[in-house]
Amino acid sequence: MRDALLLLFILACSGLALRYPFAGVLAWAWFALMAPHQFAYGVYGLPLNEIIAVATLAGVAIAGEWRRFRLDRTTVLLALFAGWLCVSQVFSLDPDHSAVYFDRFVKTLIFAIVCALMARDRLRFHALLWMLVVAIGYFAAKGGLFTLATLGRFRVQGVENTVLEDNNHLGLAMTAILPLILYLRGEAKHAAVRAGLLALFALALVAILGTHSRGALIALAVFAGFFWLRARRKFLILAGLAAVLVPAVAFMPPAWKERMQTITQAAEDPSFMGRVDAWIVNMKLAEAHPLTGAGLRNSYQKEIAATVDPVRAETAKAAHSIYFEVLGGAGFVGLALYLAAVASALMAAGEIRRRANAPPWASRFAWFAQMSLVVFCAGGAAVSLEMWDGYLIVMALIAALSRLVAEPKAAPAPAGWRARARGAPSRKPPS
Repeated sequence: MRDALLLLFILACSGLALRYPFAGVLAWAWFALMAPHQFAYGVYGLPLNEIIAVATLAGVAIAGEWRRFRLDRTTVLLALFAGWLCVSQVFSLDPDHSAVYFDRFVKTLIFAIVCALMARDRLRFHALLWMLVVAIGYFAAKGGLFTLATLGRFRVQGVENTVLEDNNHLGLAMTAILPLILYLRGEAKHAAVRAGLLALFALALVAILGTHSRGALIALAVFAGFFWLRARRKFLILAGLAAVLVPAVAFMPPAWKERMQTITQAAEDPSFMGRVDAWIVNMKLAEAHPLTGAGLRNSYQKEIAATVDPVRAETAKAAHSIYFEVLGGAGFVGLALYLAAVASALMAAGEIRRRANAPPWASRFAWFAQMSLVVFCAGGAAVSLEMWDGYLIVMALIAALSRLVAEPKAAPAPAGWRARARGAPSRKPPS
């Protein structure tokens, strides 16, 4: 029954996307972020989101939405990075192995560019933002309740066969949406919605601790520090965070506390040193193939890693870093384009905040979106989450908003002009 309902929903969304492409974008975002088909049985593991993606792109072409697209710095850099990944795949040291990750990453970048194209007004903008927060917020609420029910004895994990399956990945994703939850709470009109978002924020904090992820804890510290420096009511914010985090940390089991204490003893931690080995392998692969790299995730192959460092090839696996993953997979050129795209989004958010004609809601979003990207970039140094749709949606929303606030509003036509346009007689006095 669950599979049948899901398939019917996909067919309905696909048909709707042909007539209303933005409805397809929302459905595409839901499948990309939450992977509802992974909760089913008969369709488990099938790329059903590709059906909605194709229907959405067809709807964009049929409706002529692409004609309204205006290029901006961030989307151009994302497109250039996607193009460079194509070049990297052509020169991949193991095309069959890297093809899976190349296909996933390029599709994610295309989705981000489509989001930037379609979020043309405030309603669409907030609809896409709500989809991001609700999708990841579901895992945050579920994980927070699970942590409270088990007193933190078990790890909060993501859904199998998804980019957020790993506890470290899920922890960073939940930390990255914390600023977005606060933004939506500030924009909400109804007290019940504001209370619900506040409860979600508190549960997300508990869930982040429940992942037992040291990288997520560091990202959470970055969020707290960033928010503290730029908040107005500093002591109120500090009291609110303390009211949630202090009890949460207190009831976490001793094993969790011992694991978090290893952050200060990184040089003695075999797990961390394994990551260092992986970073060195990816750096050496990039030095050996500076333009195109070795191909996405090819550093995981012991045979390929051994060509640059036979000793570390035995222990180096995942790079556990968005930067070294891109560096080893796409070379120095690919990393430069990737970093340029992220930096462009951060600068665009700052430009929106400084624009005198930007509406208050746009300035507020730019502030929180900037915080979200900073948190992700800080936590991303310790996780392989460069292919996650969430932060790319934030970048796309910043790009869309930068165009939205830059477009001059049409000046109202004079009353006399309106009257003559309707065929009414002119009020000009006779000569």
